[in-house]
Amino acid sequence: MRRTIELSPGAAGRLDRALADQLGLGRAAVKRAFALGEVRVRGRRARAADPAEPGLQVEIDVEGPAGPPVPQPDLALTVLAESPRLLVVDKPAGVAVHPLAPGEVGTLANAVVARYPECAHSSPAPREGGALHRLDVETSGCVAFARDLEAWKLVHPRLSGGGEVEKRYRALVAGRLAAGGVSSVPLAQRGGRVVAAPDALAEDRLRGKGFRPRPAETRWEVERRYLGHTLLSVHLLTGVMHQIRAHLALLGHPVAGDALYGGAGAALPGLSRHFLHASRLALRVPGLEGIEATSPLPPELARVLDALEPEPS
Repeated sequence: MRRTIELSPGAAGRLDRALADQLGLGRAAVKRAFALGEVRVRGRRARAADPAEPGLQVEIDVEGPAGPPVPQPDLALTVLAESPRLLVVDKPAGVAVHPLAPGEVGTLANAVVARYPECAHSSPAPREGGALHRLDVETSGCVAFARDLEAWKLVHPRLSGGGEVEKRYRALVAGRLAAGGVSSVPLAQRGGRVVAAPDALAEDRLRGKGFRPRPAETRWEVERRYLGHTLLSVHLLTGVMHQIRAHLALLGHPVAGDALYGGAGAALPGLSRHFLHASRLALRVPGLEGIEATSPLPPELARVLDALEPEPS
């Protein structure tokens, strides 16, 4: 659908993000429009990274918002915990949390709405099927869904930080970590990855290019050491894309199997995806019954650990 949009007075940053926010569309749909040359400013093809200027007239041909996920009762679904208004399920590696395009199937949300139809109308963006947050496709473990829209609105803002939400992961990283630690380096999304802003100069440079560094805090403790690797228990206090992977790579200890942030140095024989698992999720939000769940380490990751040689005591 081709339309002309006038950017709002508060528009700032990158053009693709400003358009996605103003149109209420997923960024994947807007990204496709740029890739196809369907976004024009003053008659010329625009770029996703062009600056968003208040009042700018933008012509765009983009798909409309996707509807609720198609119910797929044949998809397997492991429910870890449920309450009258919330749900925590176990996401396998290789499965997306929710569809990004109309008619897309095979996601976790397709399985959830088949068993819990009310979730199809429990998020502002219908395509999310009530999903309160996302995990990377290769990451396994706990994912929360709301069973009504008001529950979604109560919980979702708290997922970016606060004591009402506990998110814990298990991560195997390359190299030896002597002790636990914390990283509070801001992160900015840049295409399909994030980049760190370790100091004020780096943050200013990113902002000058239209990127928005966001606060991010990751804490970790050593669970077990192996020869050449360390198993960590990670506490995620905020919710930036790829946060754990980026912070640990910046530390010099990328997540095992993470080619995007660790390159060849993160490769590990027998590991076909990155070793990151959302092991625990607890929600204690005022106005809602609390819910908590734990997810055991998947067999494919347990086998990787069994093949490693523990560090001598």
